[in-house]
Amino acid sequence: MPIIKSIFTLMIVLTTSSLFASEFSFRKYNHVKEFYKANSMEAIEVAKKHKLPPAAILAIAGLESGYGRGYVAQITGNILSLGAFKSDKELPRLYLPYSKSAQRVIFDPSEIRKHSQADLTWKKRPKSLKRDYRPAPYAGTTKKLELLTYDQILKNSAHKACFNDFATRWIIDSSNVKVFKEARIWLDKLVDRHGSEILFTKEINMEFISRIGGHPHSFNYRETWPKKAKLIMNKVGLVKLTNDIQYEAMSFDNAWSNI
Repeated sequence: MPIIKSIFTLMIVLTTSSLFASEFSFRKYNHVKEFYKANSMEAIEVAKKHKLPPAAILAIAGLESGYGRGYVAQITGNILSLGAFKSDKELPRLYLPYSKSAQRVIFDPSEIRKHSQADLTWKKRPKSLKRDYRPAPYAGTTKKLELLTYDQILKNSAHKACFNDFATRWIIDSSNVKVFKEARIWLDKLVDRHGSEILFTKEINMEFISRIGGHPHSFNYRETWPKKAKLIMNKVGLVKLTNDIQYEAMSFDNAWSNI
């Protein structure tokens, strides 16, 4: 009997683990893990400081940057795809190749040299209108496009500045964008009524995404945008991840494997 009971218990554990793995199926991808390992702690800190839902911010960053793999995000550090204000430097027009073998745009001169000309299709890339978070004198220029690729400190600093801008220049009660202003007022009322813990609930993170995107004059007007952001949030398990880090005092690696 004890053996049968042990086998039965093991089957339940394995089944439960399989269900959780399926629920958070995006965690199996290494590039997804590396992106969130680099950015989760900073996003949580900015969210706590400025009363924002952290799982939603991380989901938006993953969507907008392709988990940090989009060429604009790699060059500028702008993982939230934030538009530039008048005083900001923008990423200018670029002439860059697309590699058929790598299936992506490449911008690092040393990497470009590794590909044959037959593998590369060169194309003029339009001005991105996104803020360039590289430091002076490179921000807003075509120089040192690969800078953040090789300097992790500058890359982390750029991502931090991007999160900060989202919190202090976009989702604010003085915003000229109605949905941002209304989202800020809504969040403030929620926190005043329920405390900052409300920002870590799934319902509020889902609602925040719906409020700021998916309709005209919003973060992204496409109707599919909120669905994509919510899919990432759910499949990565970002609500659980941020809660495990914040309230269970787990390291990122422990929280990531806690499925």
